[in-house]
Amino acid sequence: MRLAALSLLALAAAAAPVTAQTAPPASQTEGAWTPPRSALSSAMPTFAEDTALQAAVAAETRPAADRARDVYRHPYEALTFWGLTPGMTVVEIEPGGASWWRHILEPYAAATSGRYVPVNKPLESMGVADGQADFILVARAFHNWARDGRTQPYLQAFFKALKPGGVLAVEQHRSAEGLNAAEVASTGYVPESYVIHEARNAGFVLEARSELNANPKDDHDHPFGVWTLPPIRQSAARNDPSGRTLTAEERAAFDAVGESDRMTLRFRKPE
Repeated sequence: MRLAALSLLALAAAAAPVTAQTAPPASQTEGAWTPPRSALSSAMPTFAEDTALQAAVAAETRPAADRARDVYRHPYEALTFWGLTPGMTVVEIEPGGASWWRHILEPYAAATSGRYVPVNKPLESMGVADGQADFILVARAFHNWARDGRTQPYLQAFFKALKPGGVLAVEQHRSAEGLNAAEVASTGYVPESYVIHEARNAGFVLEARSELNANPKDDHDHPFGVWTLPPIRQSAARNDPSGRTLTAEERAAFDAVGESDRMTLRFRKPE
């Protein structure tokens, strides 16, 4: 596990302070702005082996279907990259009824004298007092918020809930750049630049980005959006008069892609 973590973490790039850059655009249509790769250093995040986290990931109490997806979602390596440490107050945003991450984070928090807080309606309550969260995880949700204007209000709520120095961890299906986030969001993907731009507008600092969960096989162009791919594997049109149904050959080809191409970002609330 430790060697695997080290090798995968080598894909991470910690962001250096950015200066003399063009200001990000204000509109979503022009939102394809990211810091140039030349602005990123090759400095590695400090690695510290976390046996409690290893145990939470390896636990047989996790659903078998969840554990089967570890090969795509790299839970130990991702959480280490994001900076999860023992004793943190961890807030997961919109985990739903069958949260994949909850089955790791909740027992980990219990084992390390931390606290796990699931939050499904951030604008009603963040589940913690202002400035008390150490770590907020947003997994695969920005495409929902981009459709109805919730992105900025939600990010402002996260900023308020975090301690100074607290982490906002993001895992999100990633579209090609140069696309309008509100338009492409219906496919389940959004541009990485959109997430970075919106988080910075809310006051966050982009600290690091990783290709840990990148998938070059995913061309982002599927009949039923990201849900065409595993684990959803949608194969027929829903409420669509076209009645499109994938052939067996098409289904096999999409299964071979694996799970989506995803951005993995670490933001921090300034001290």
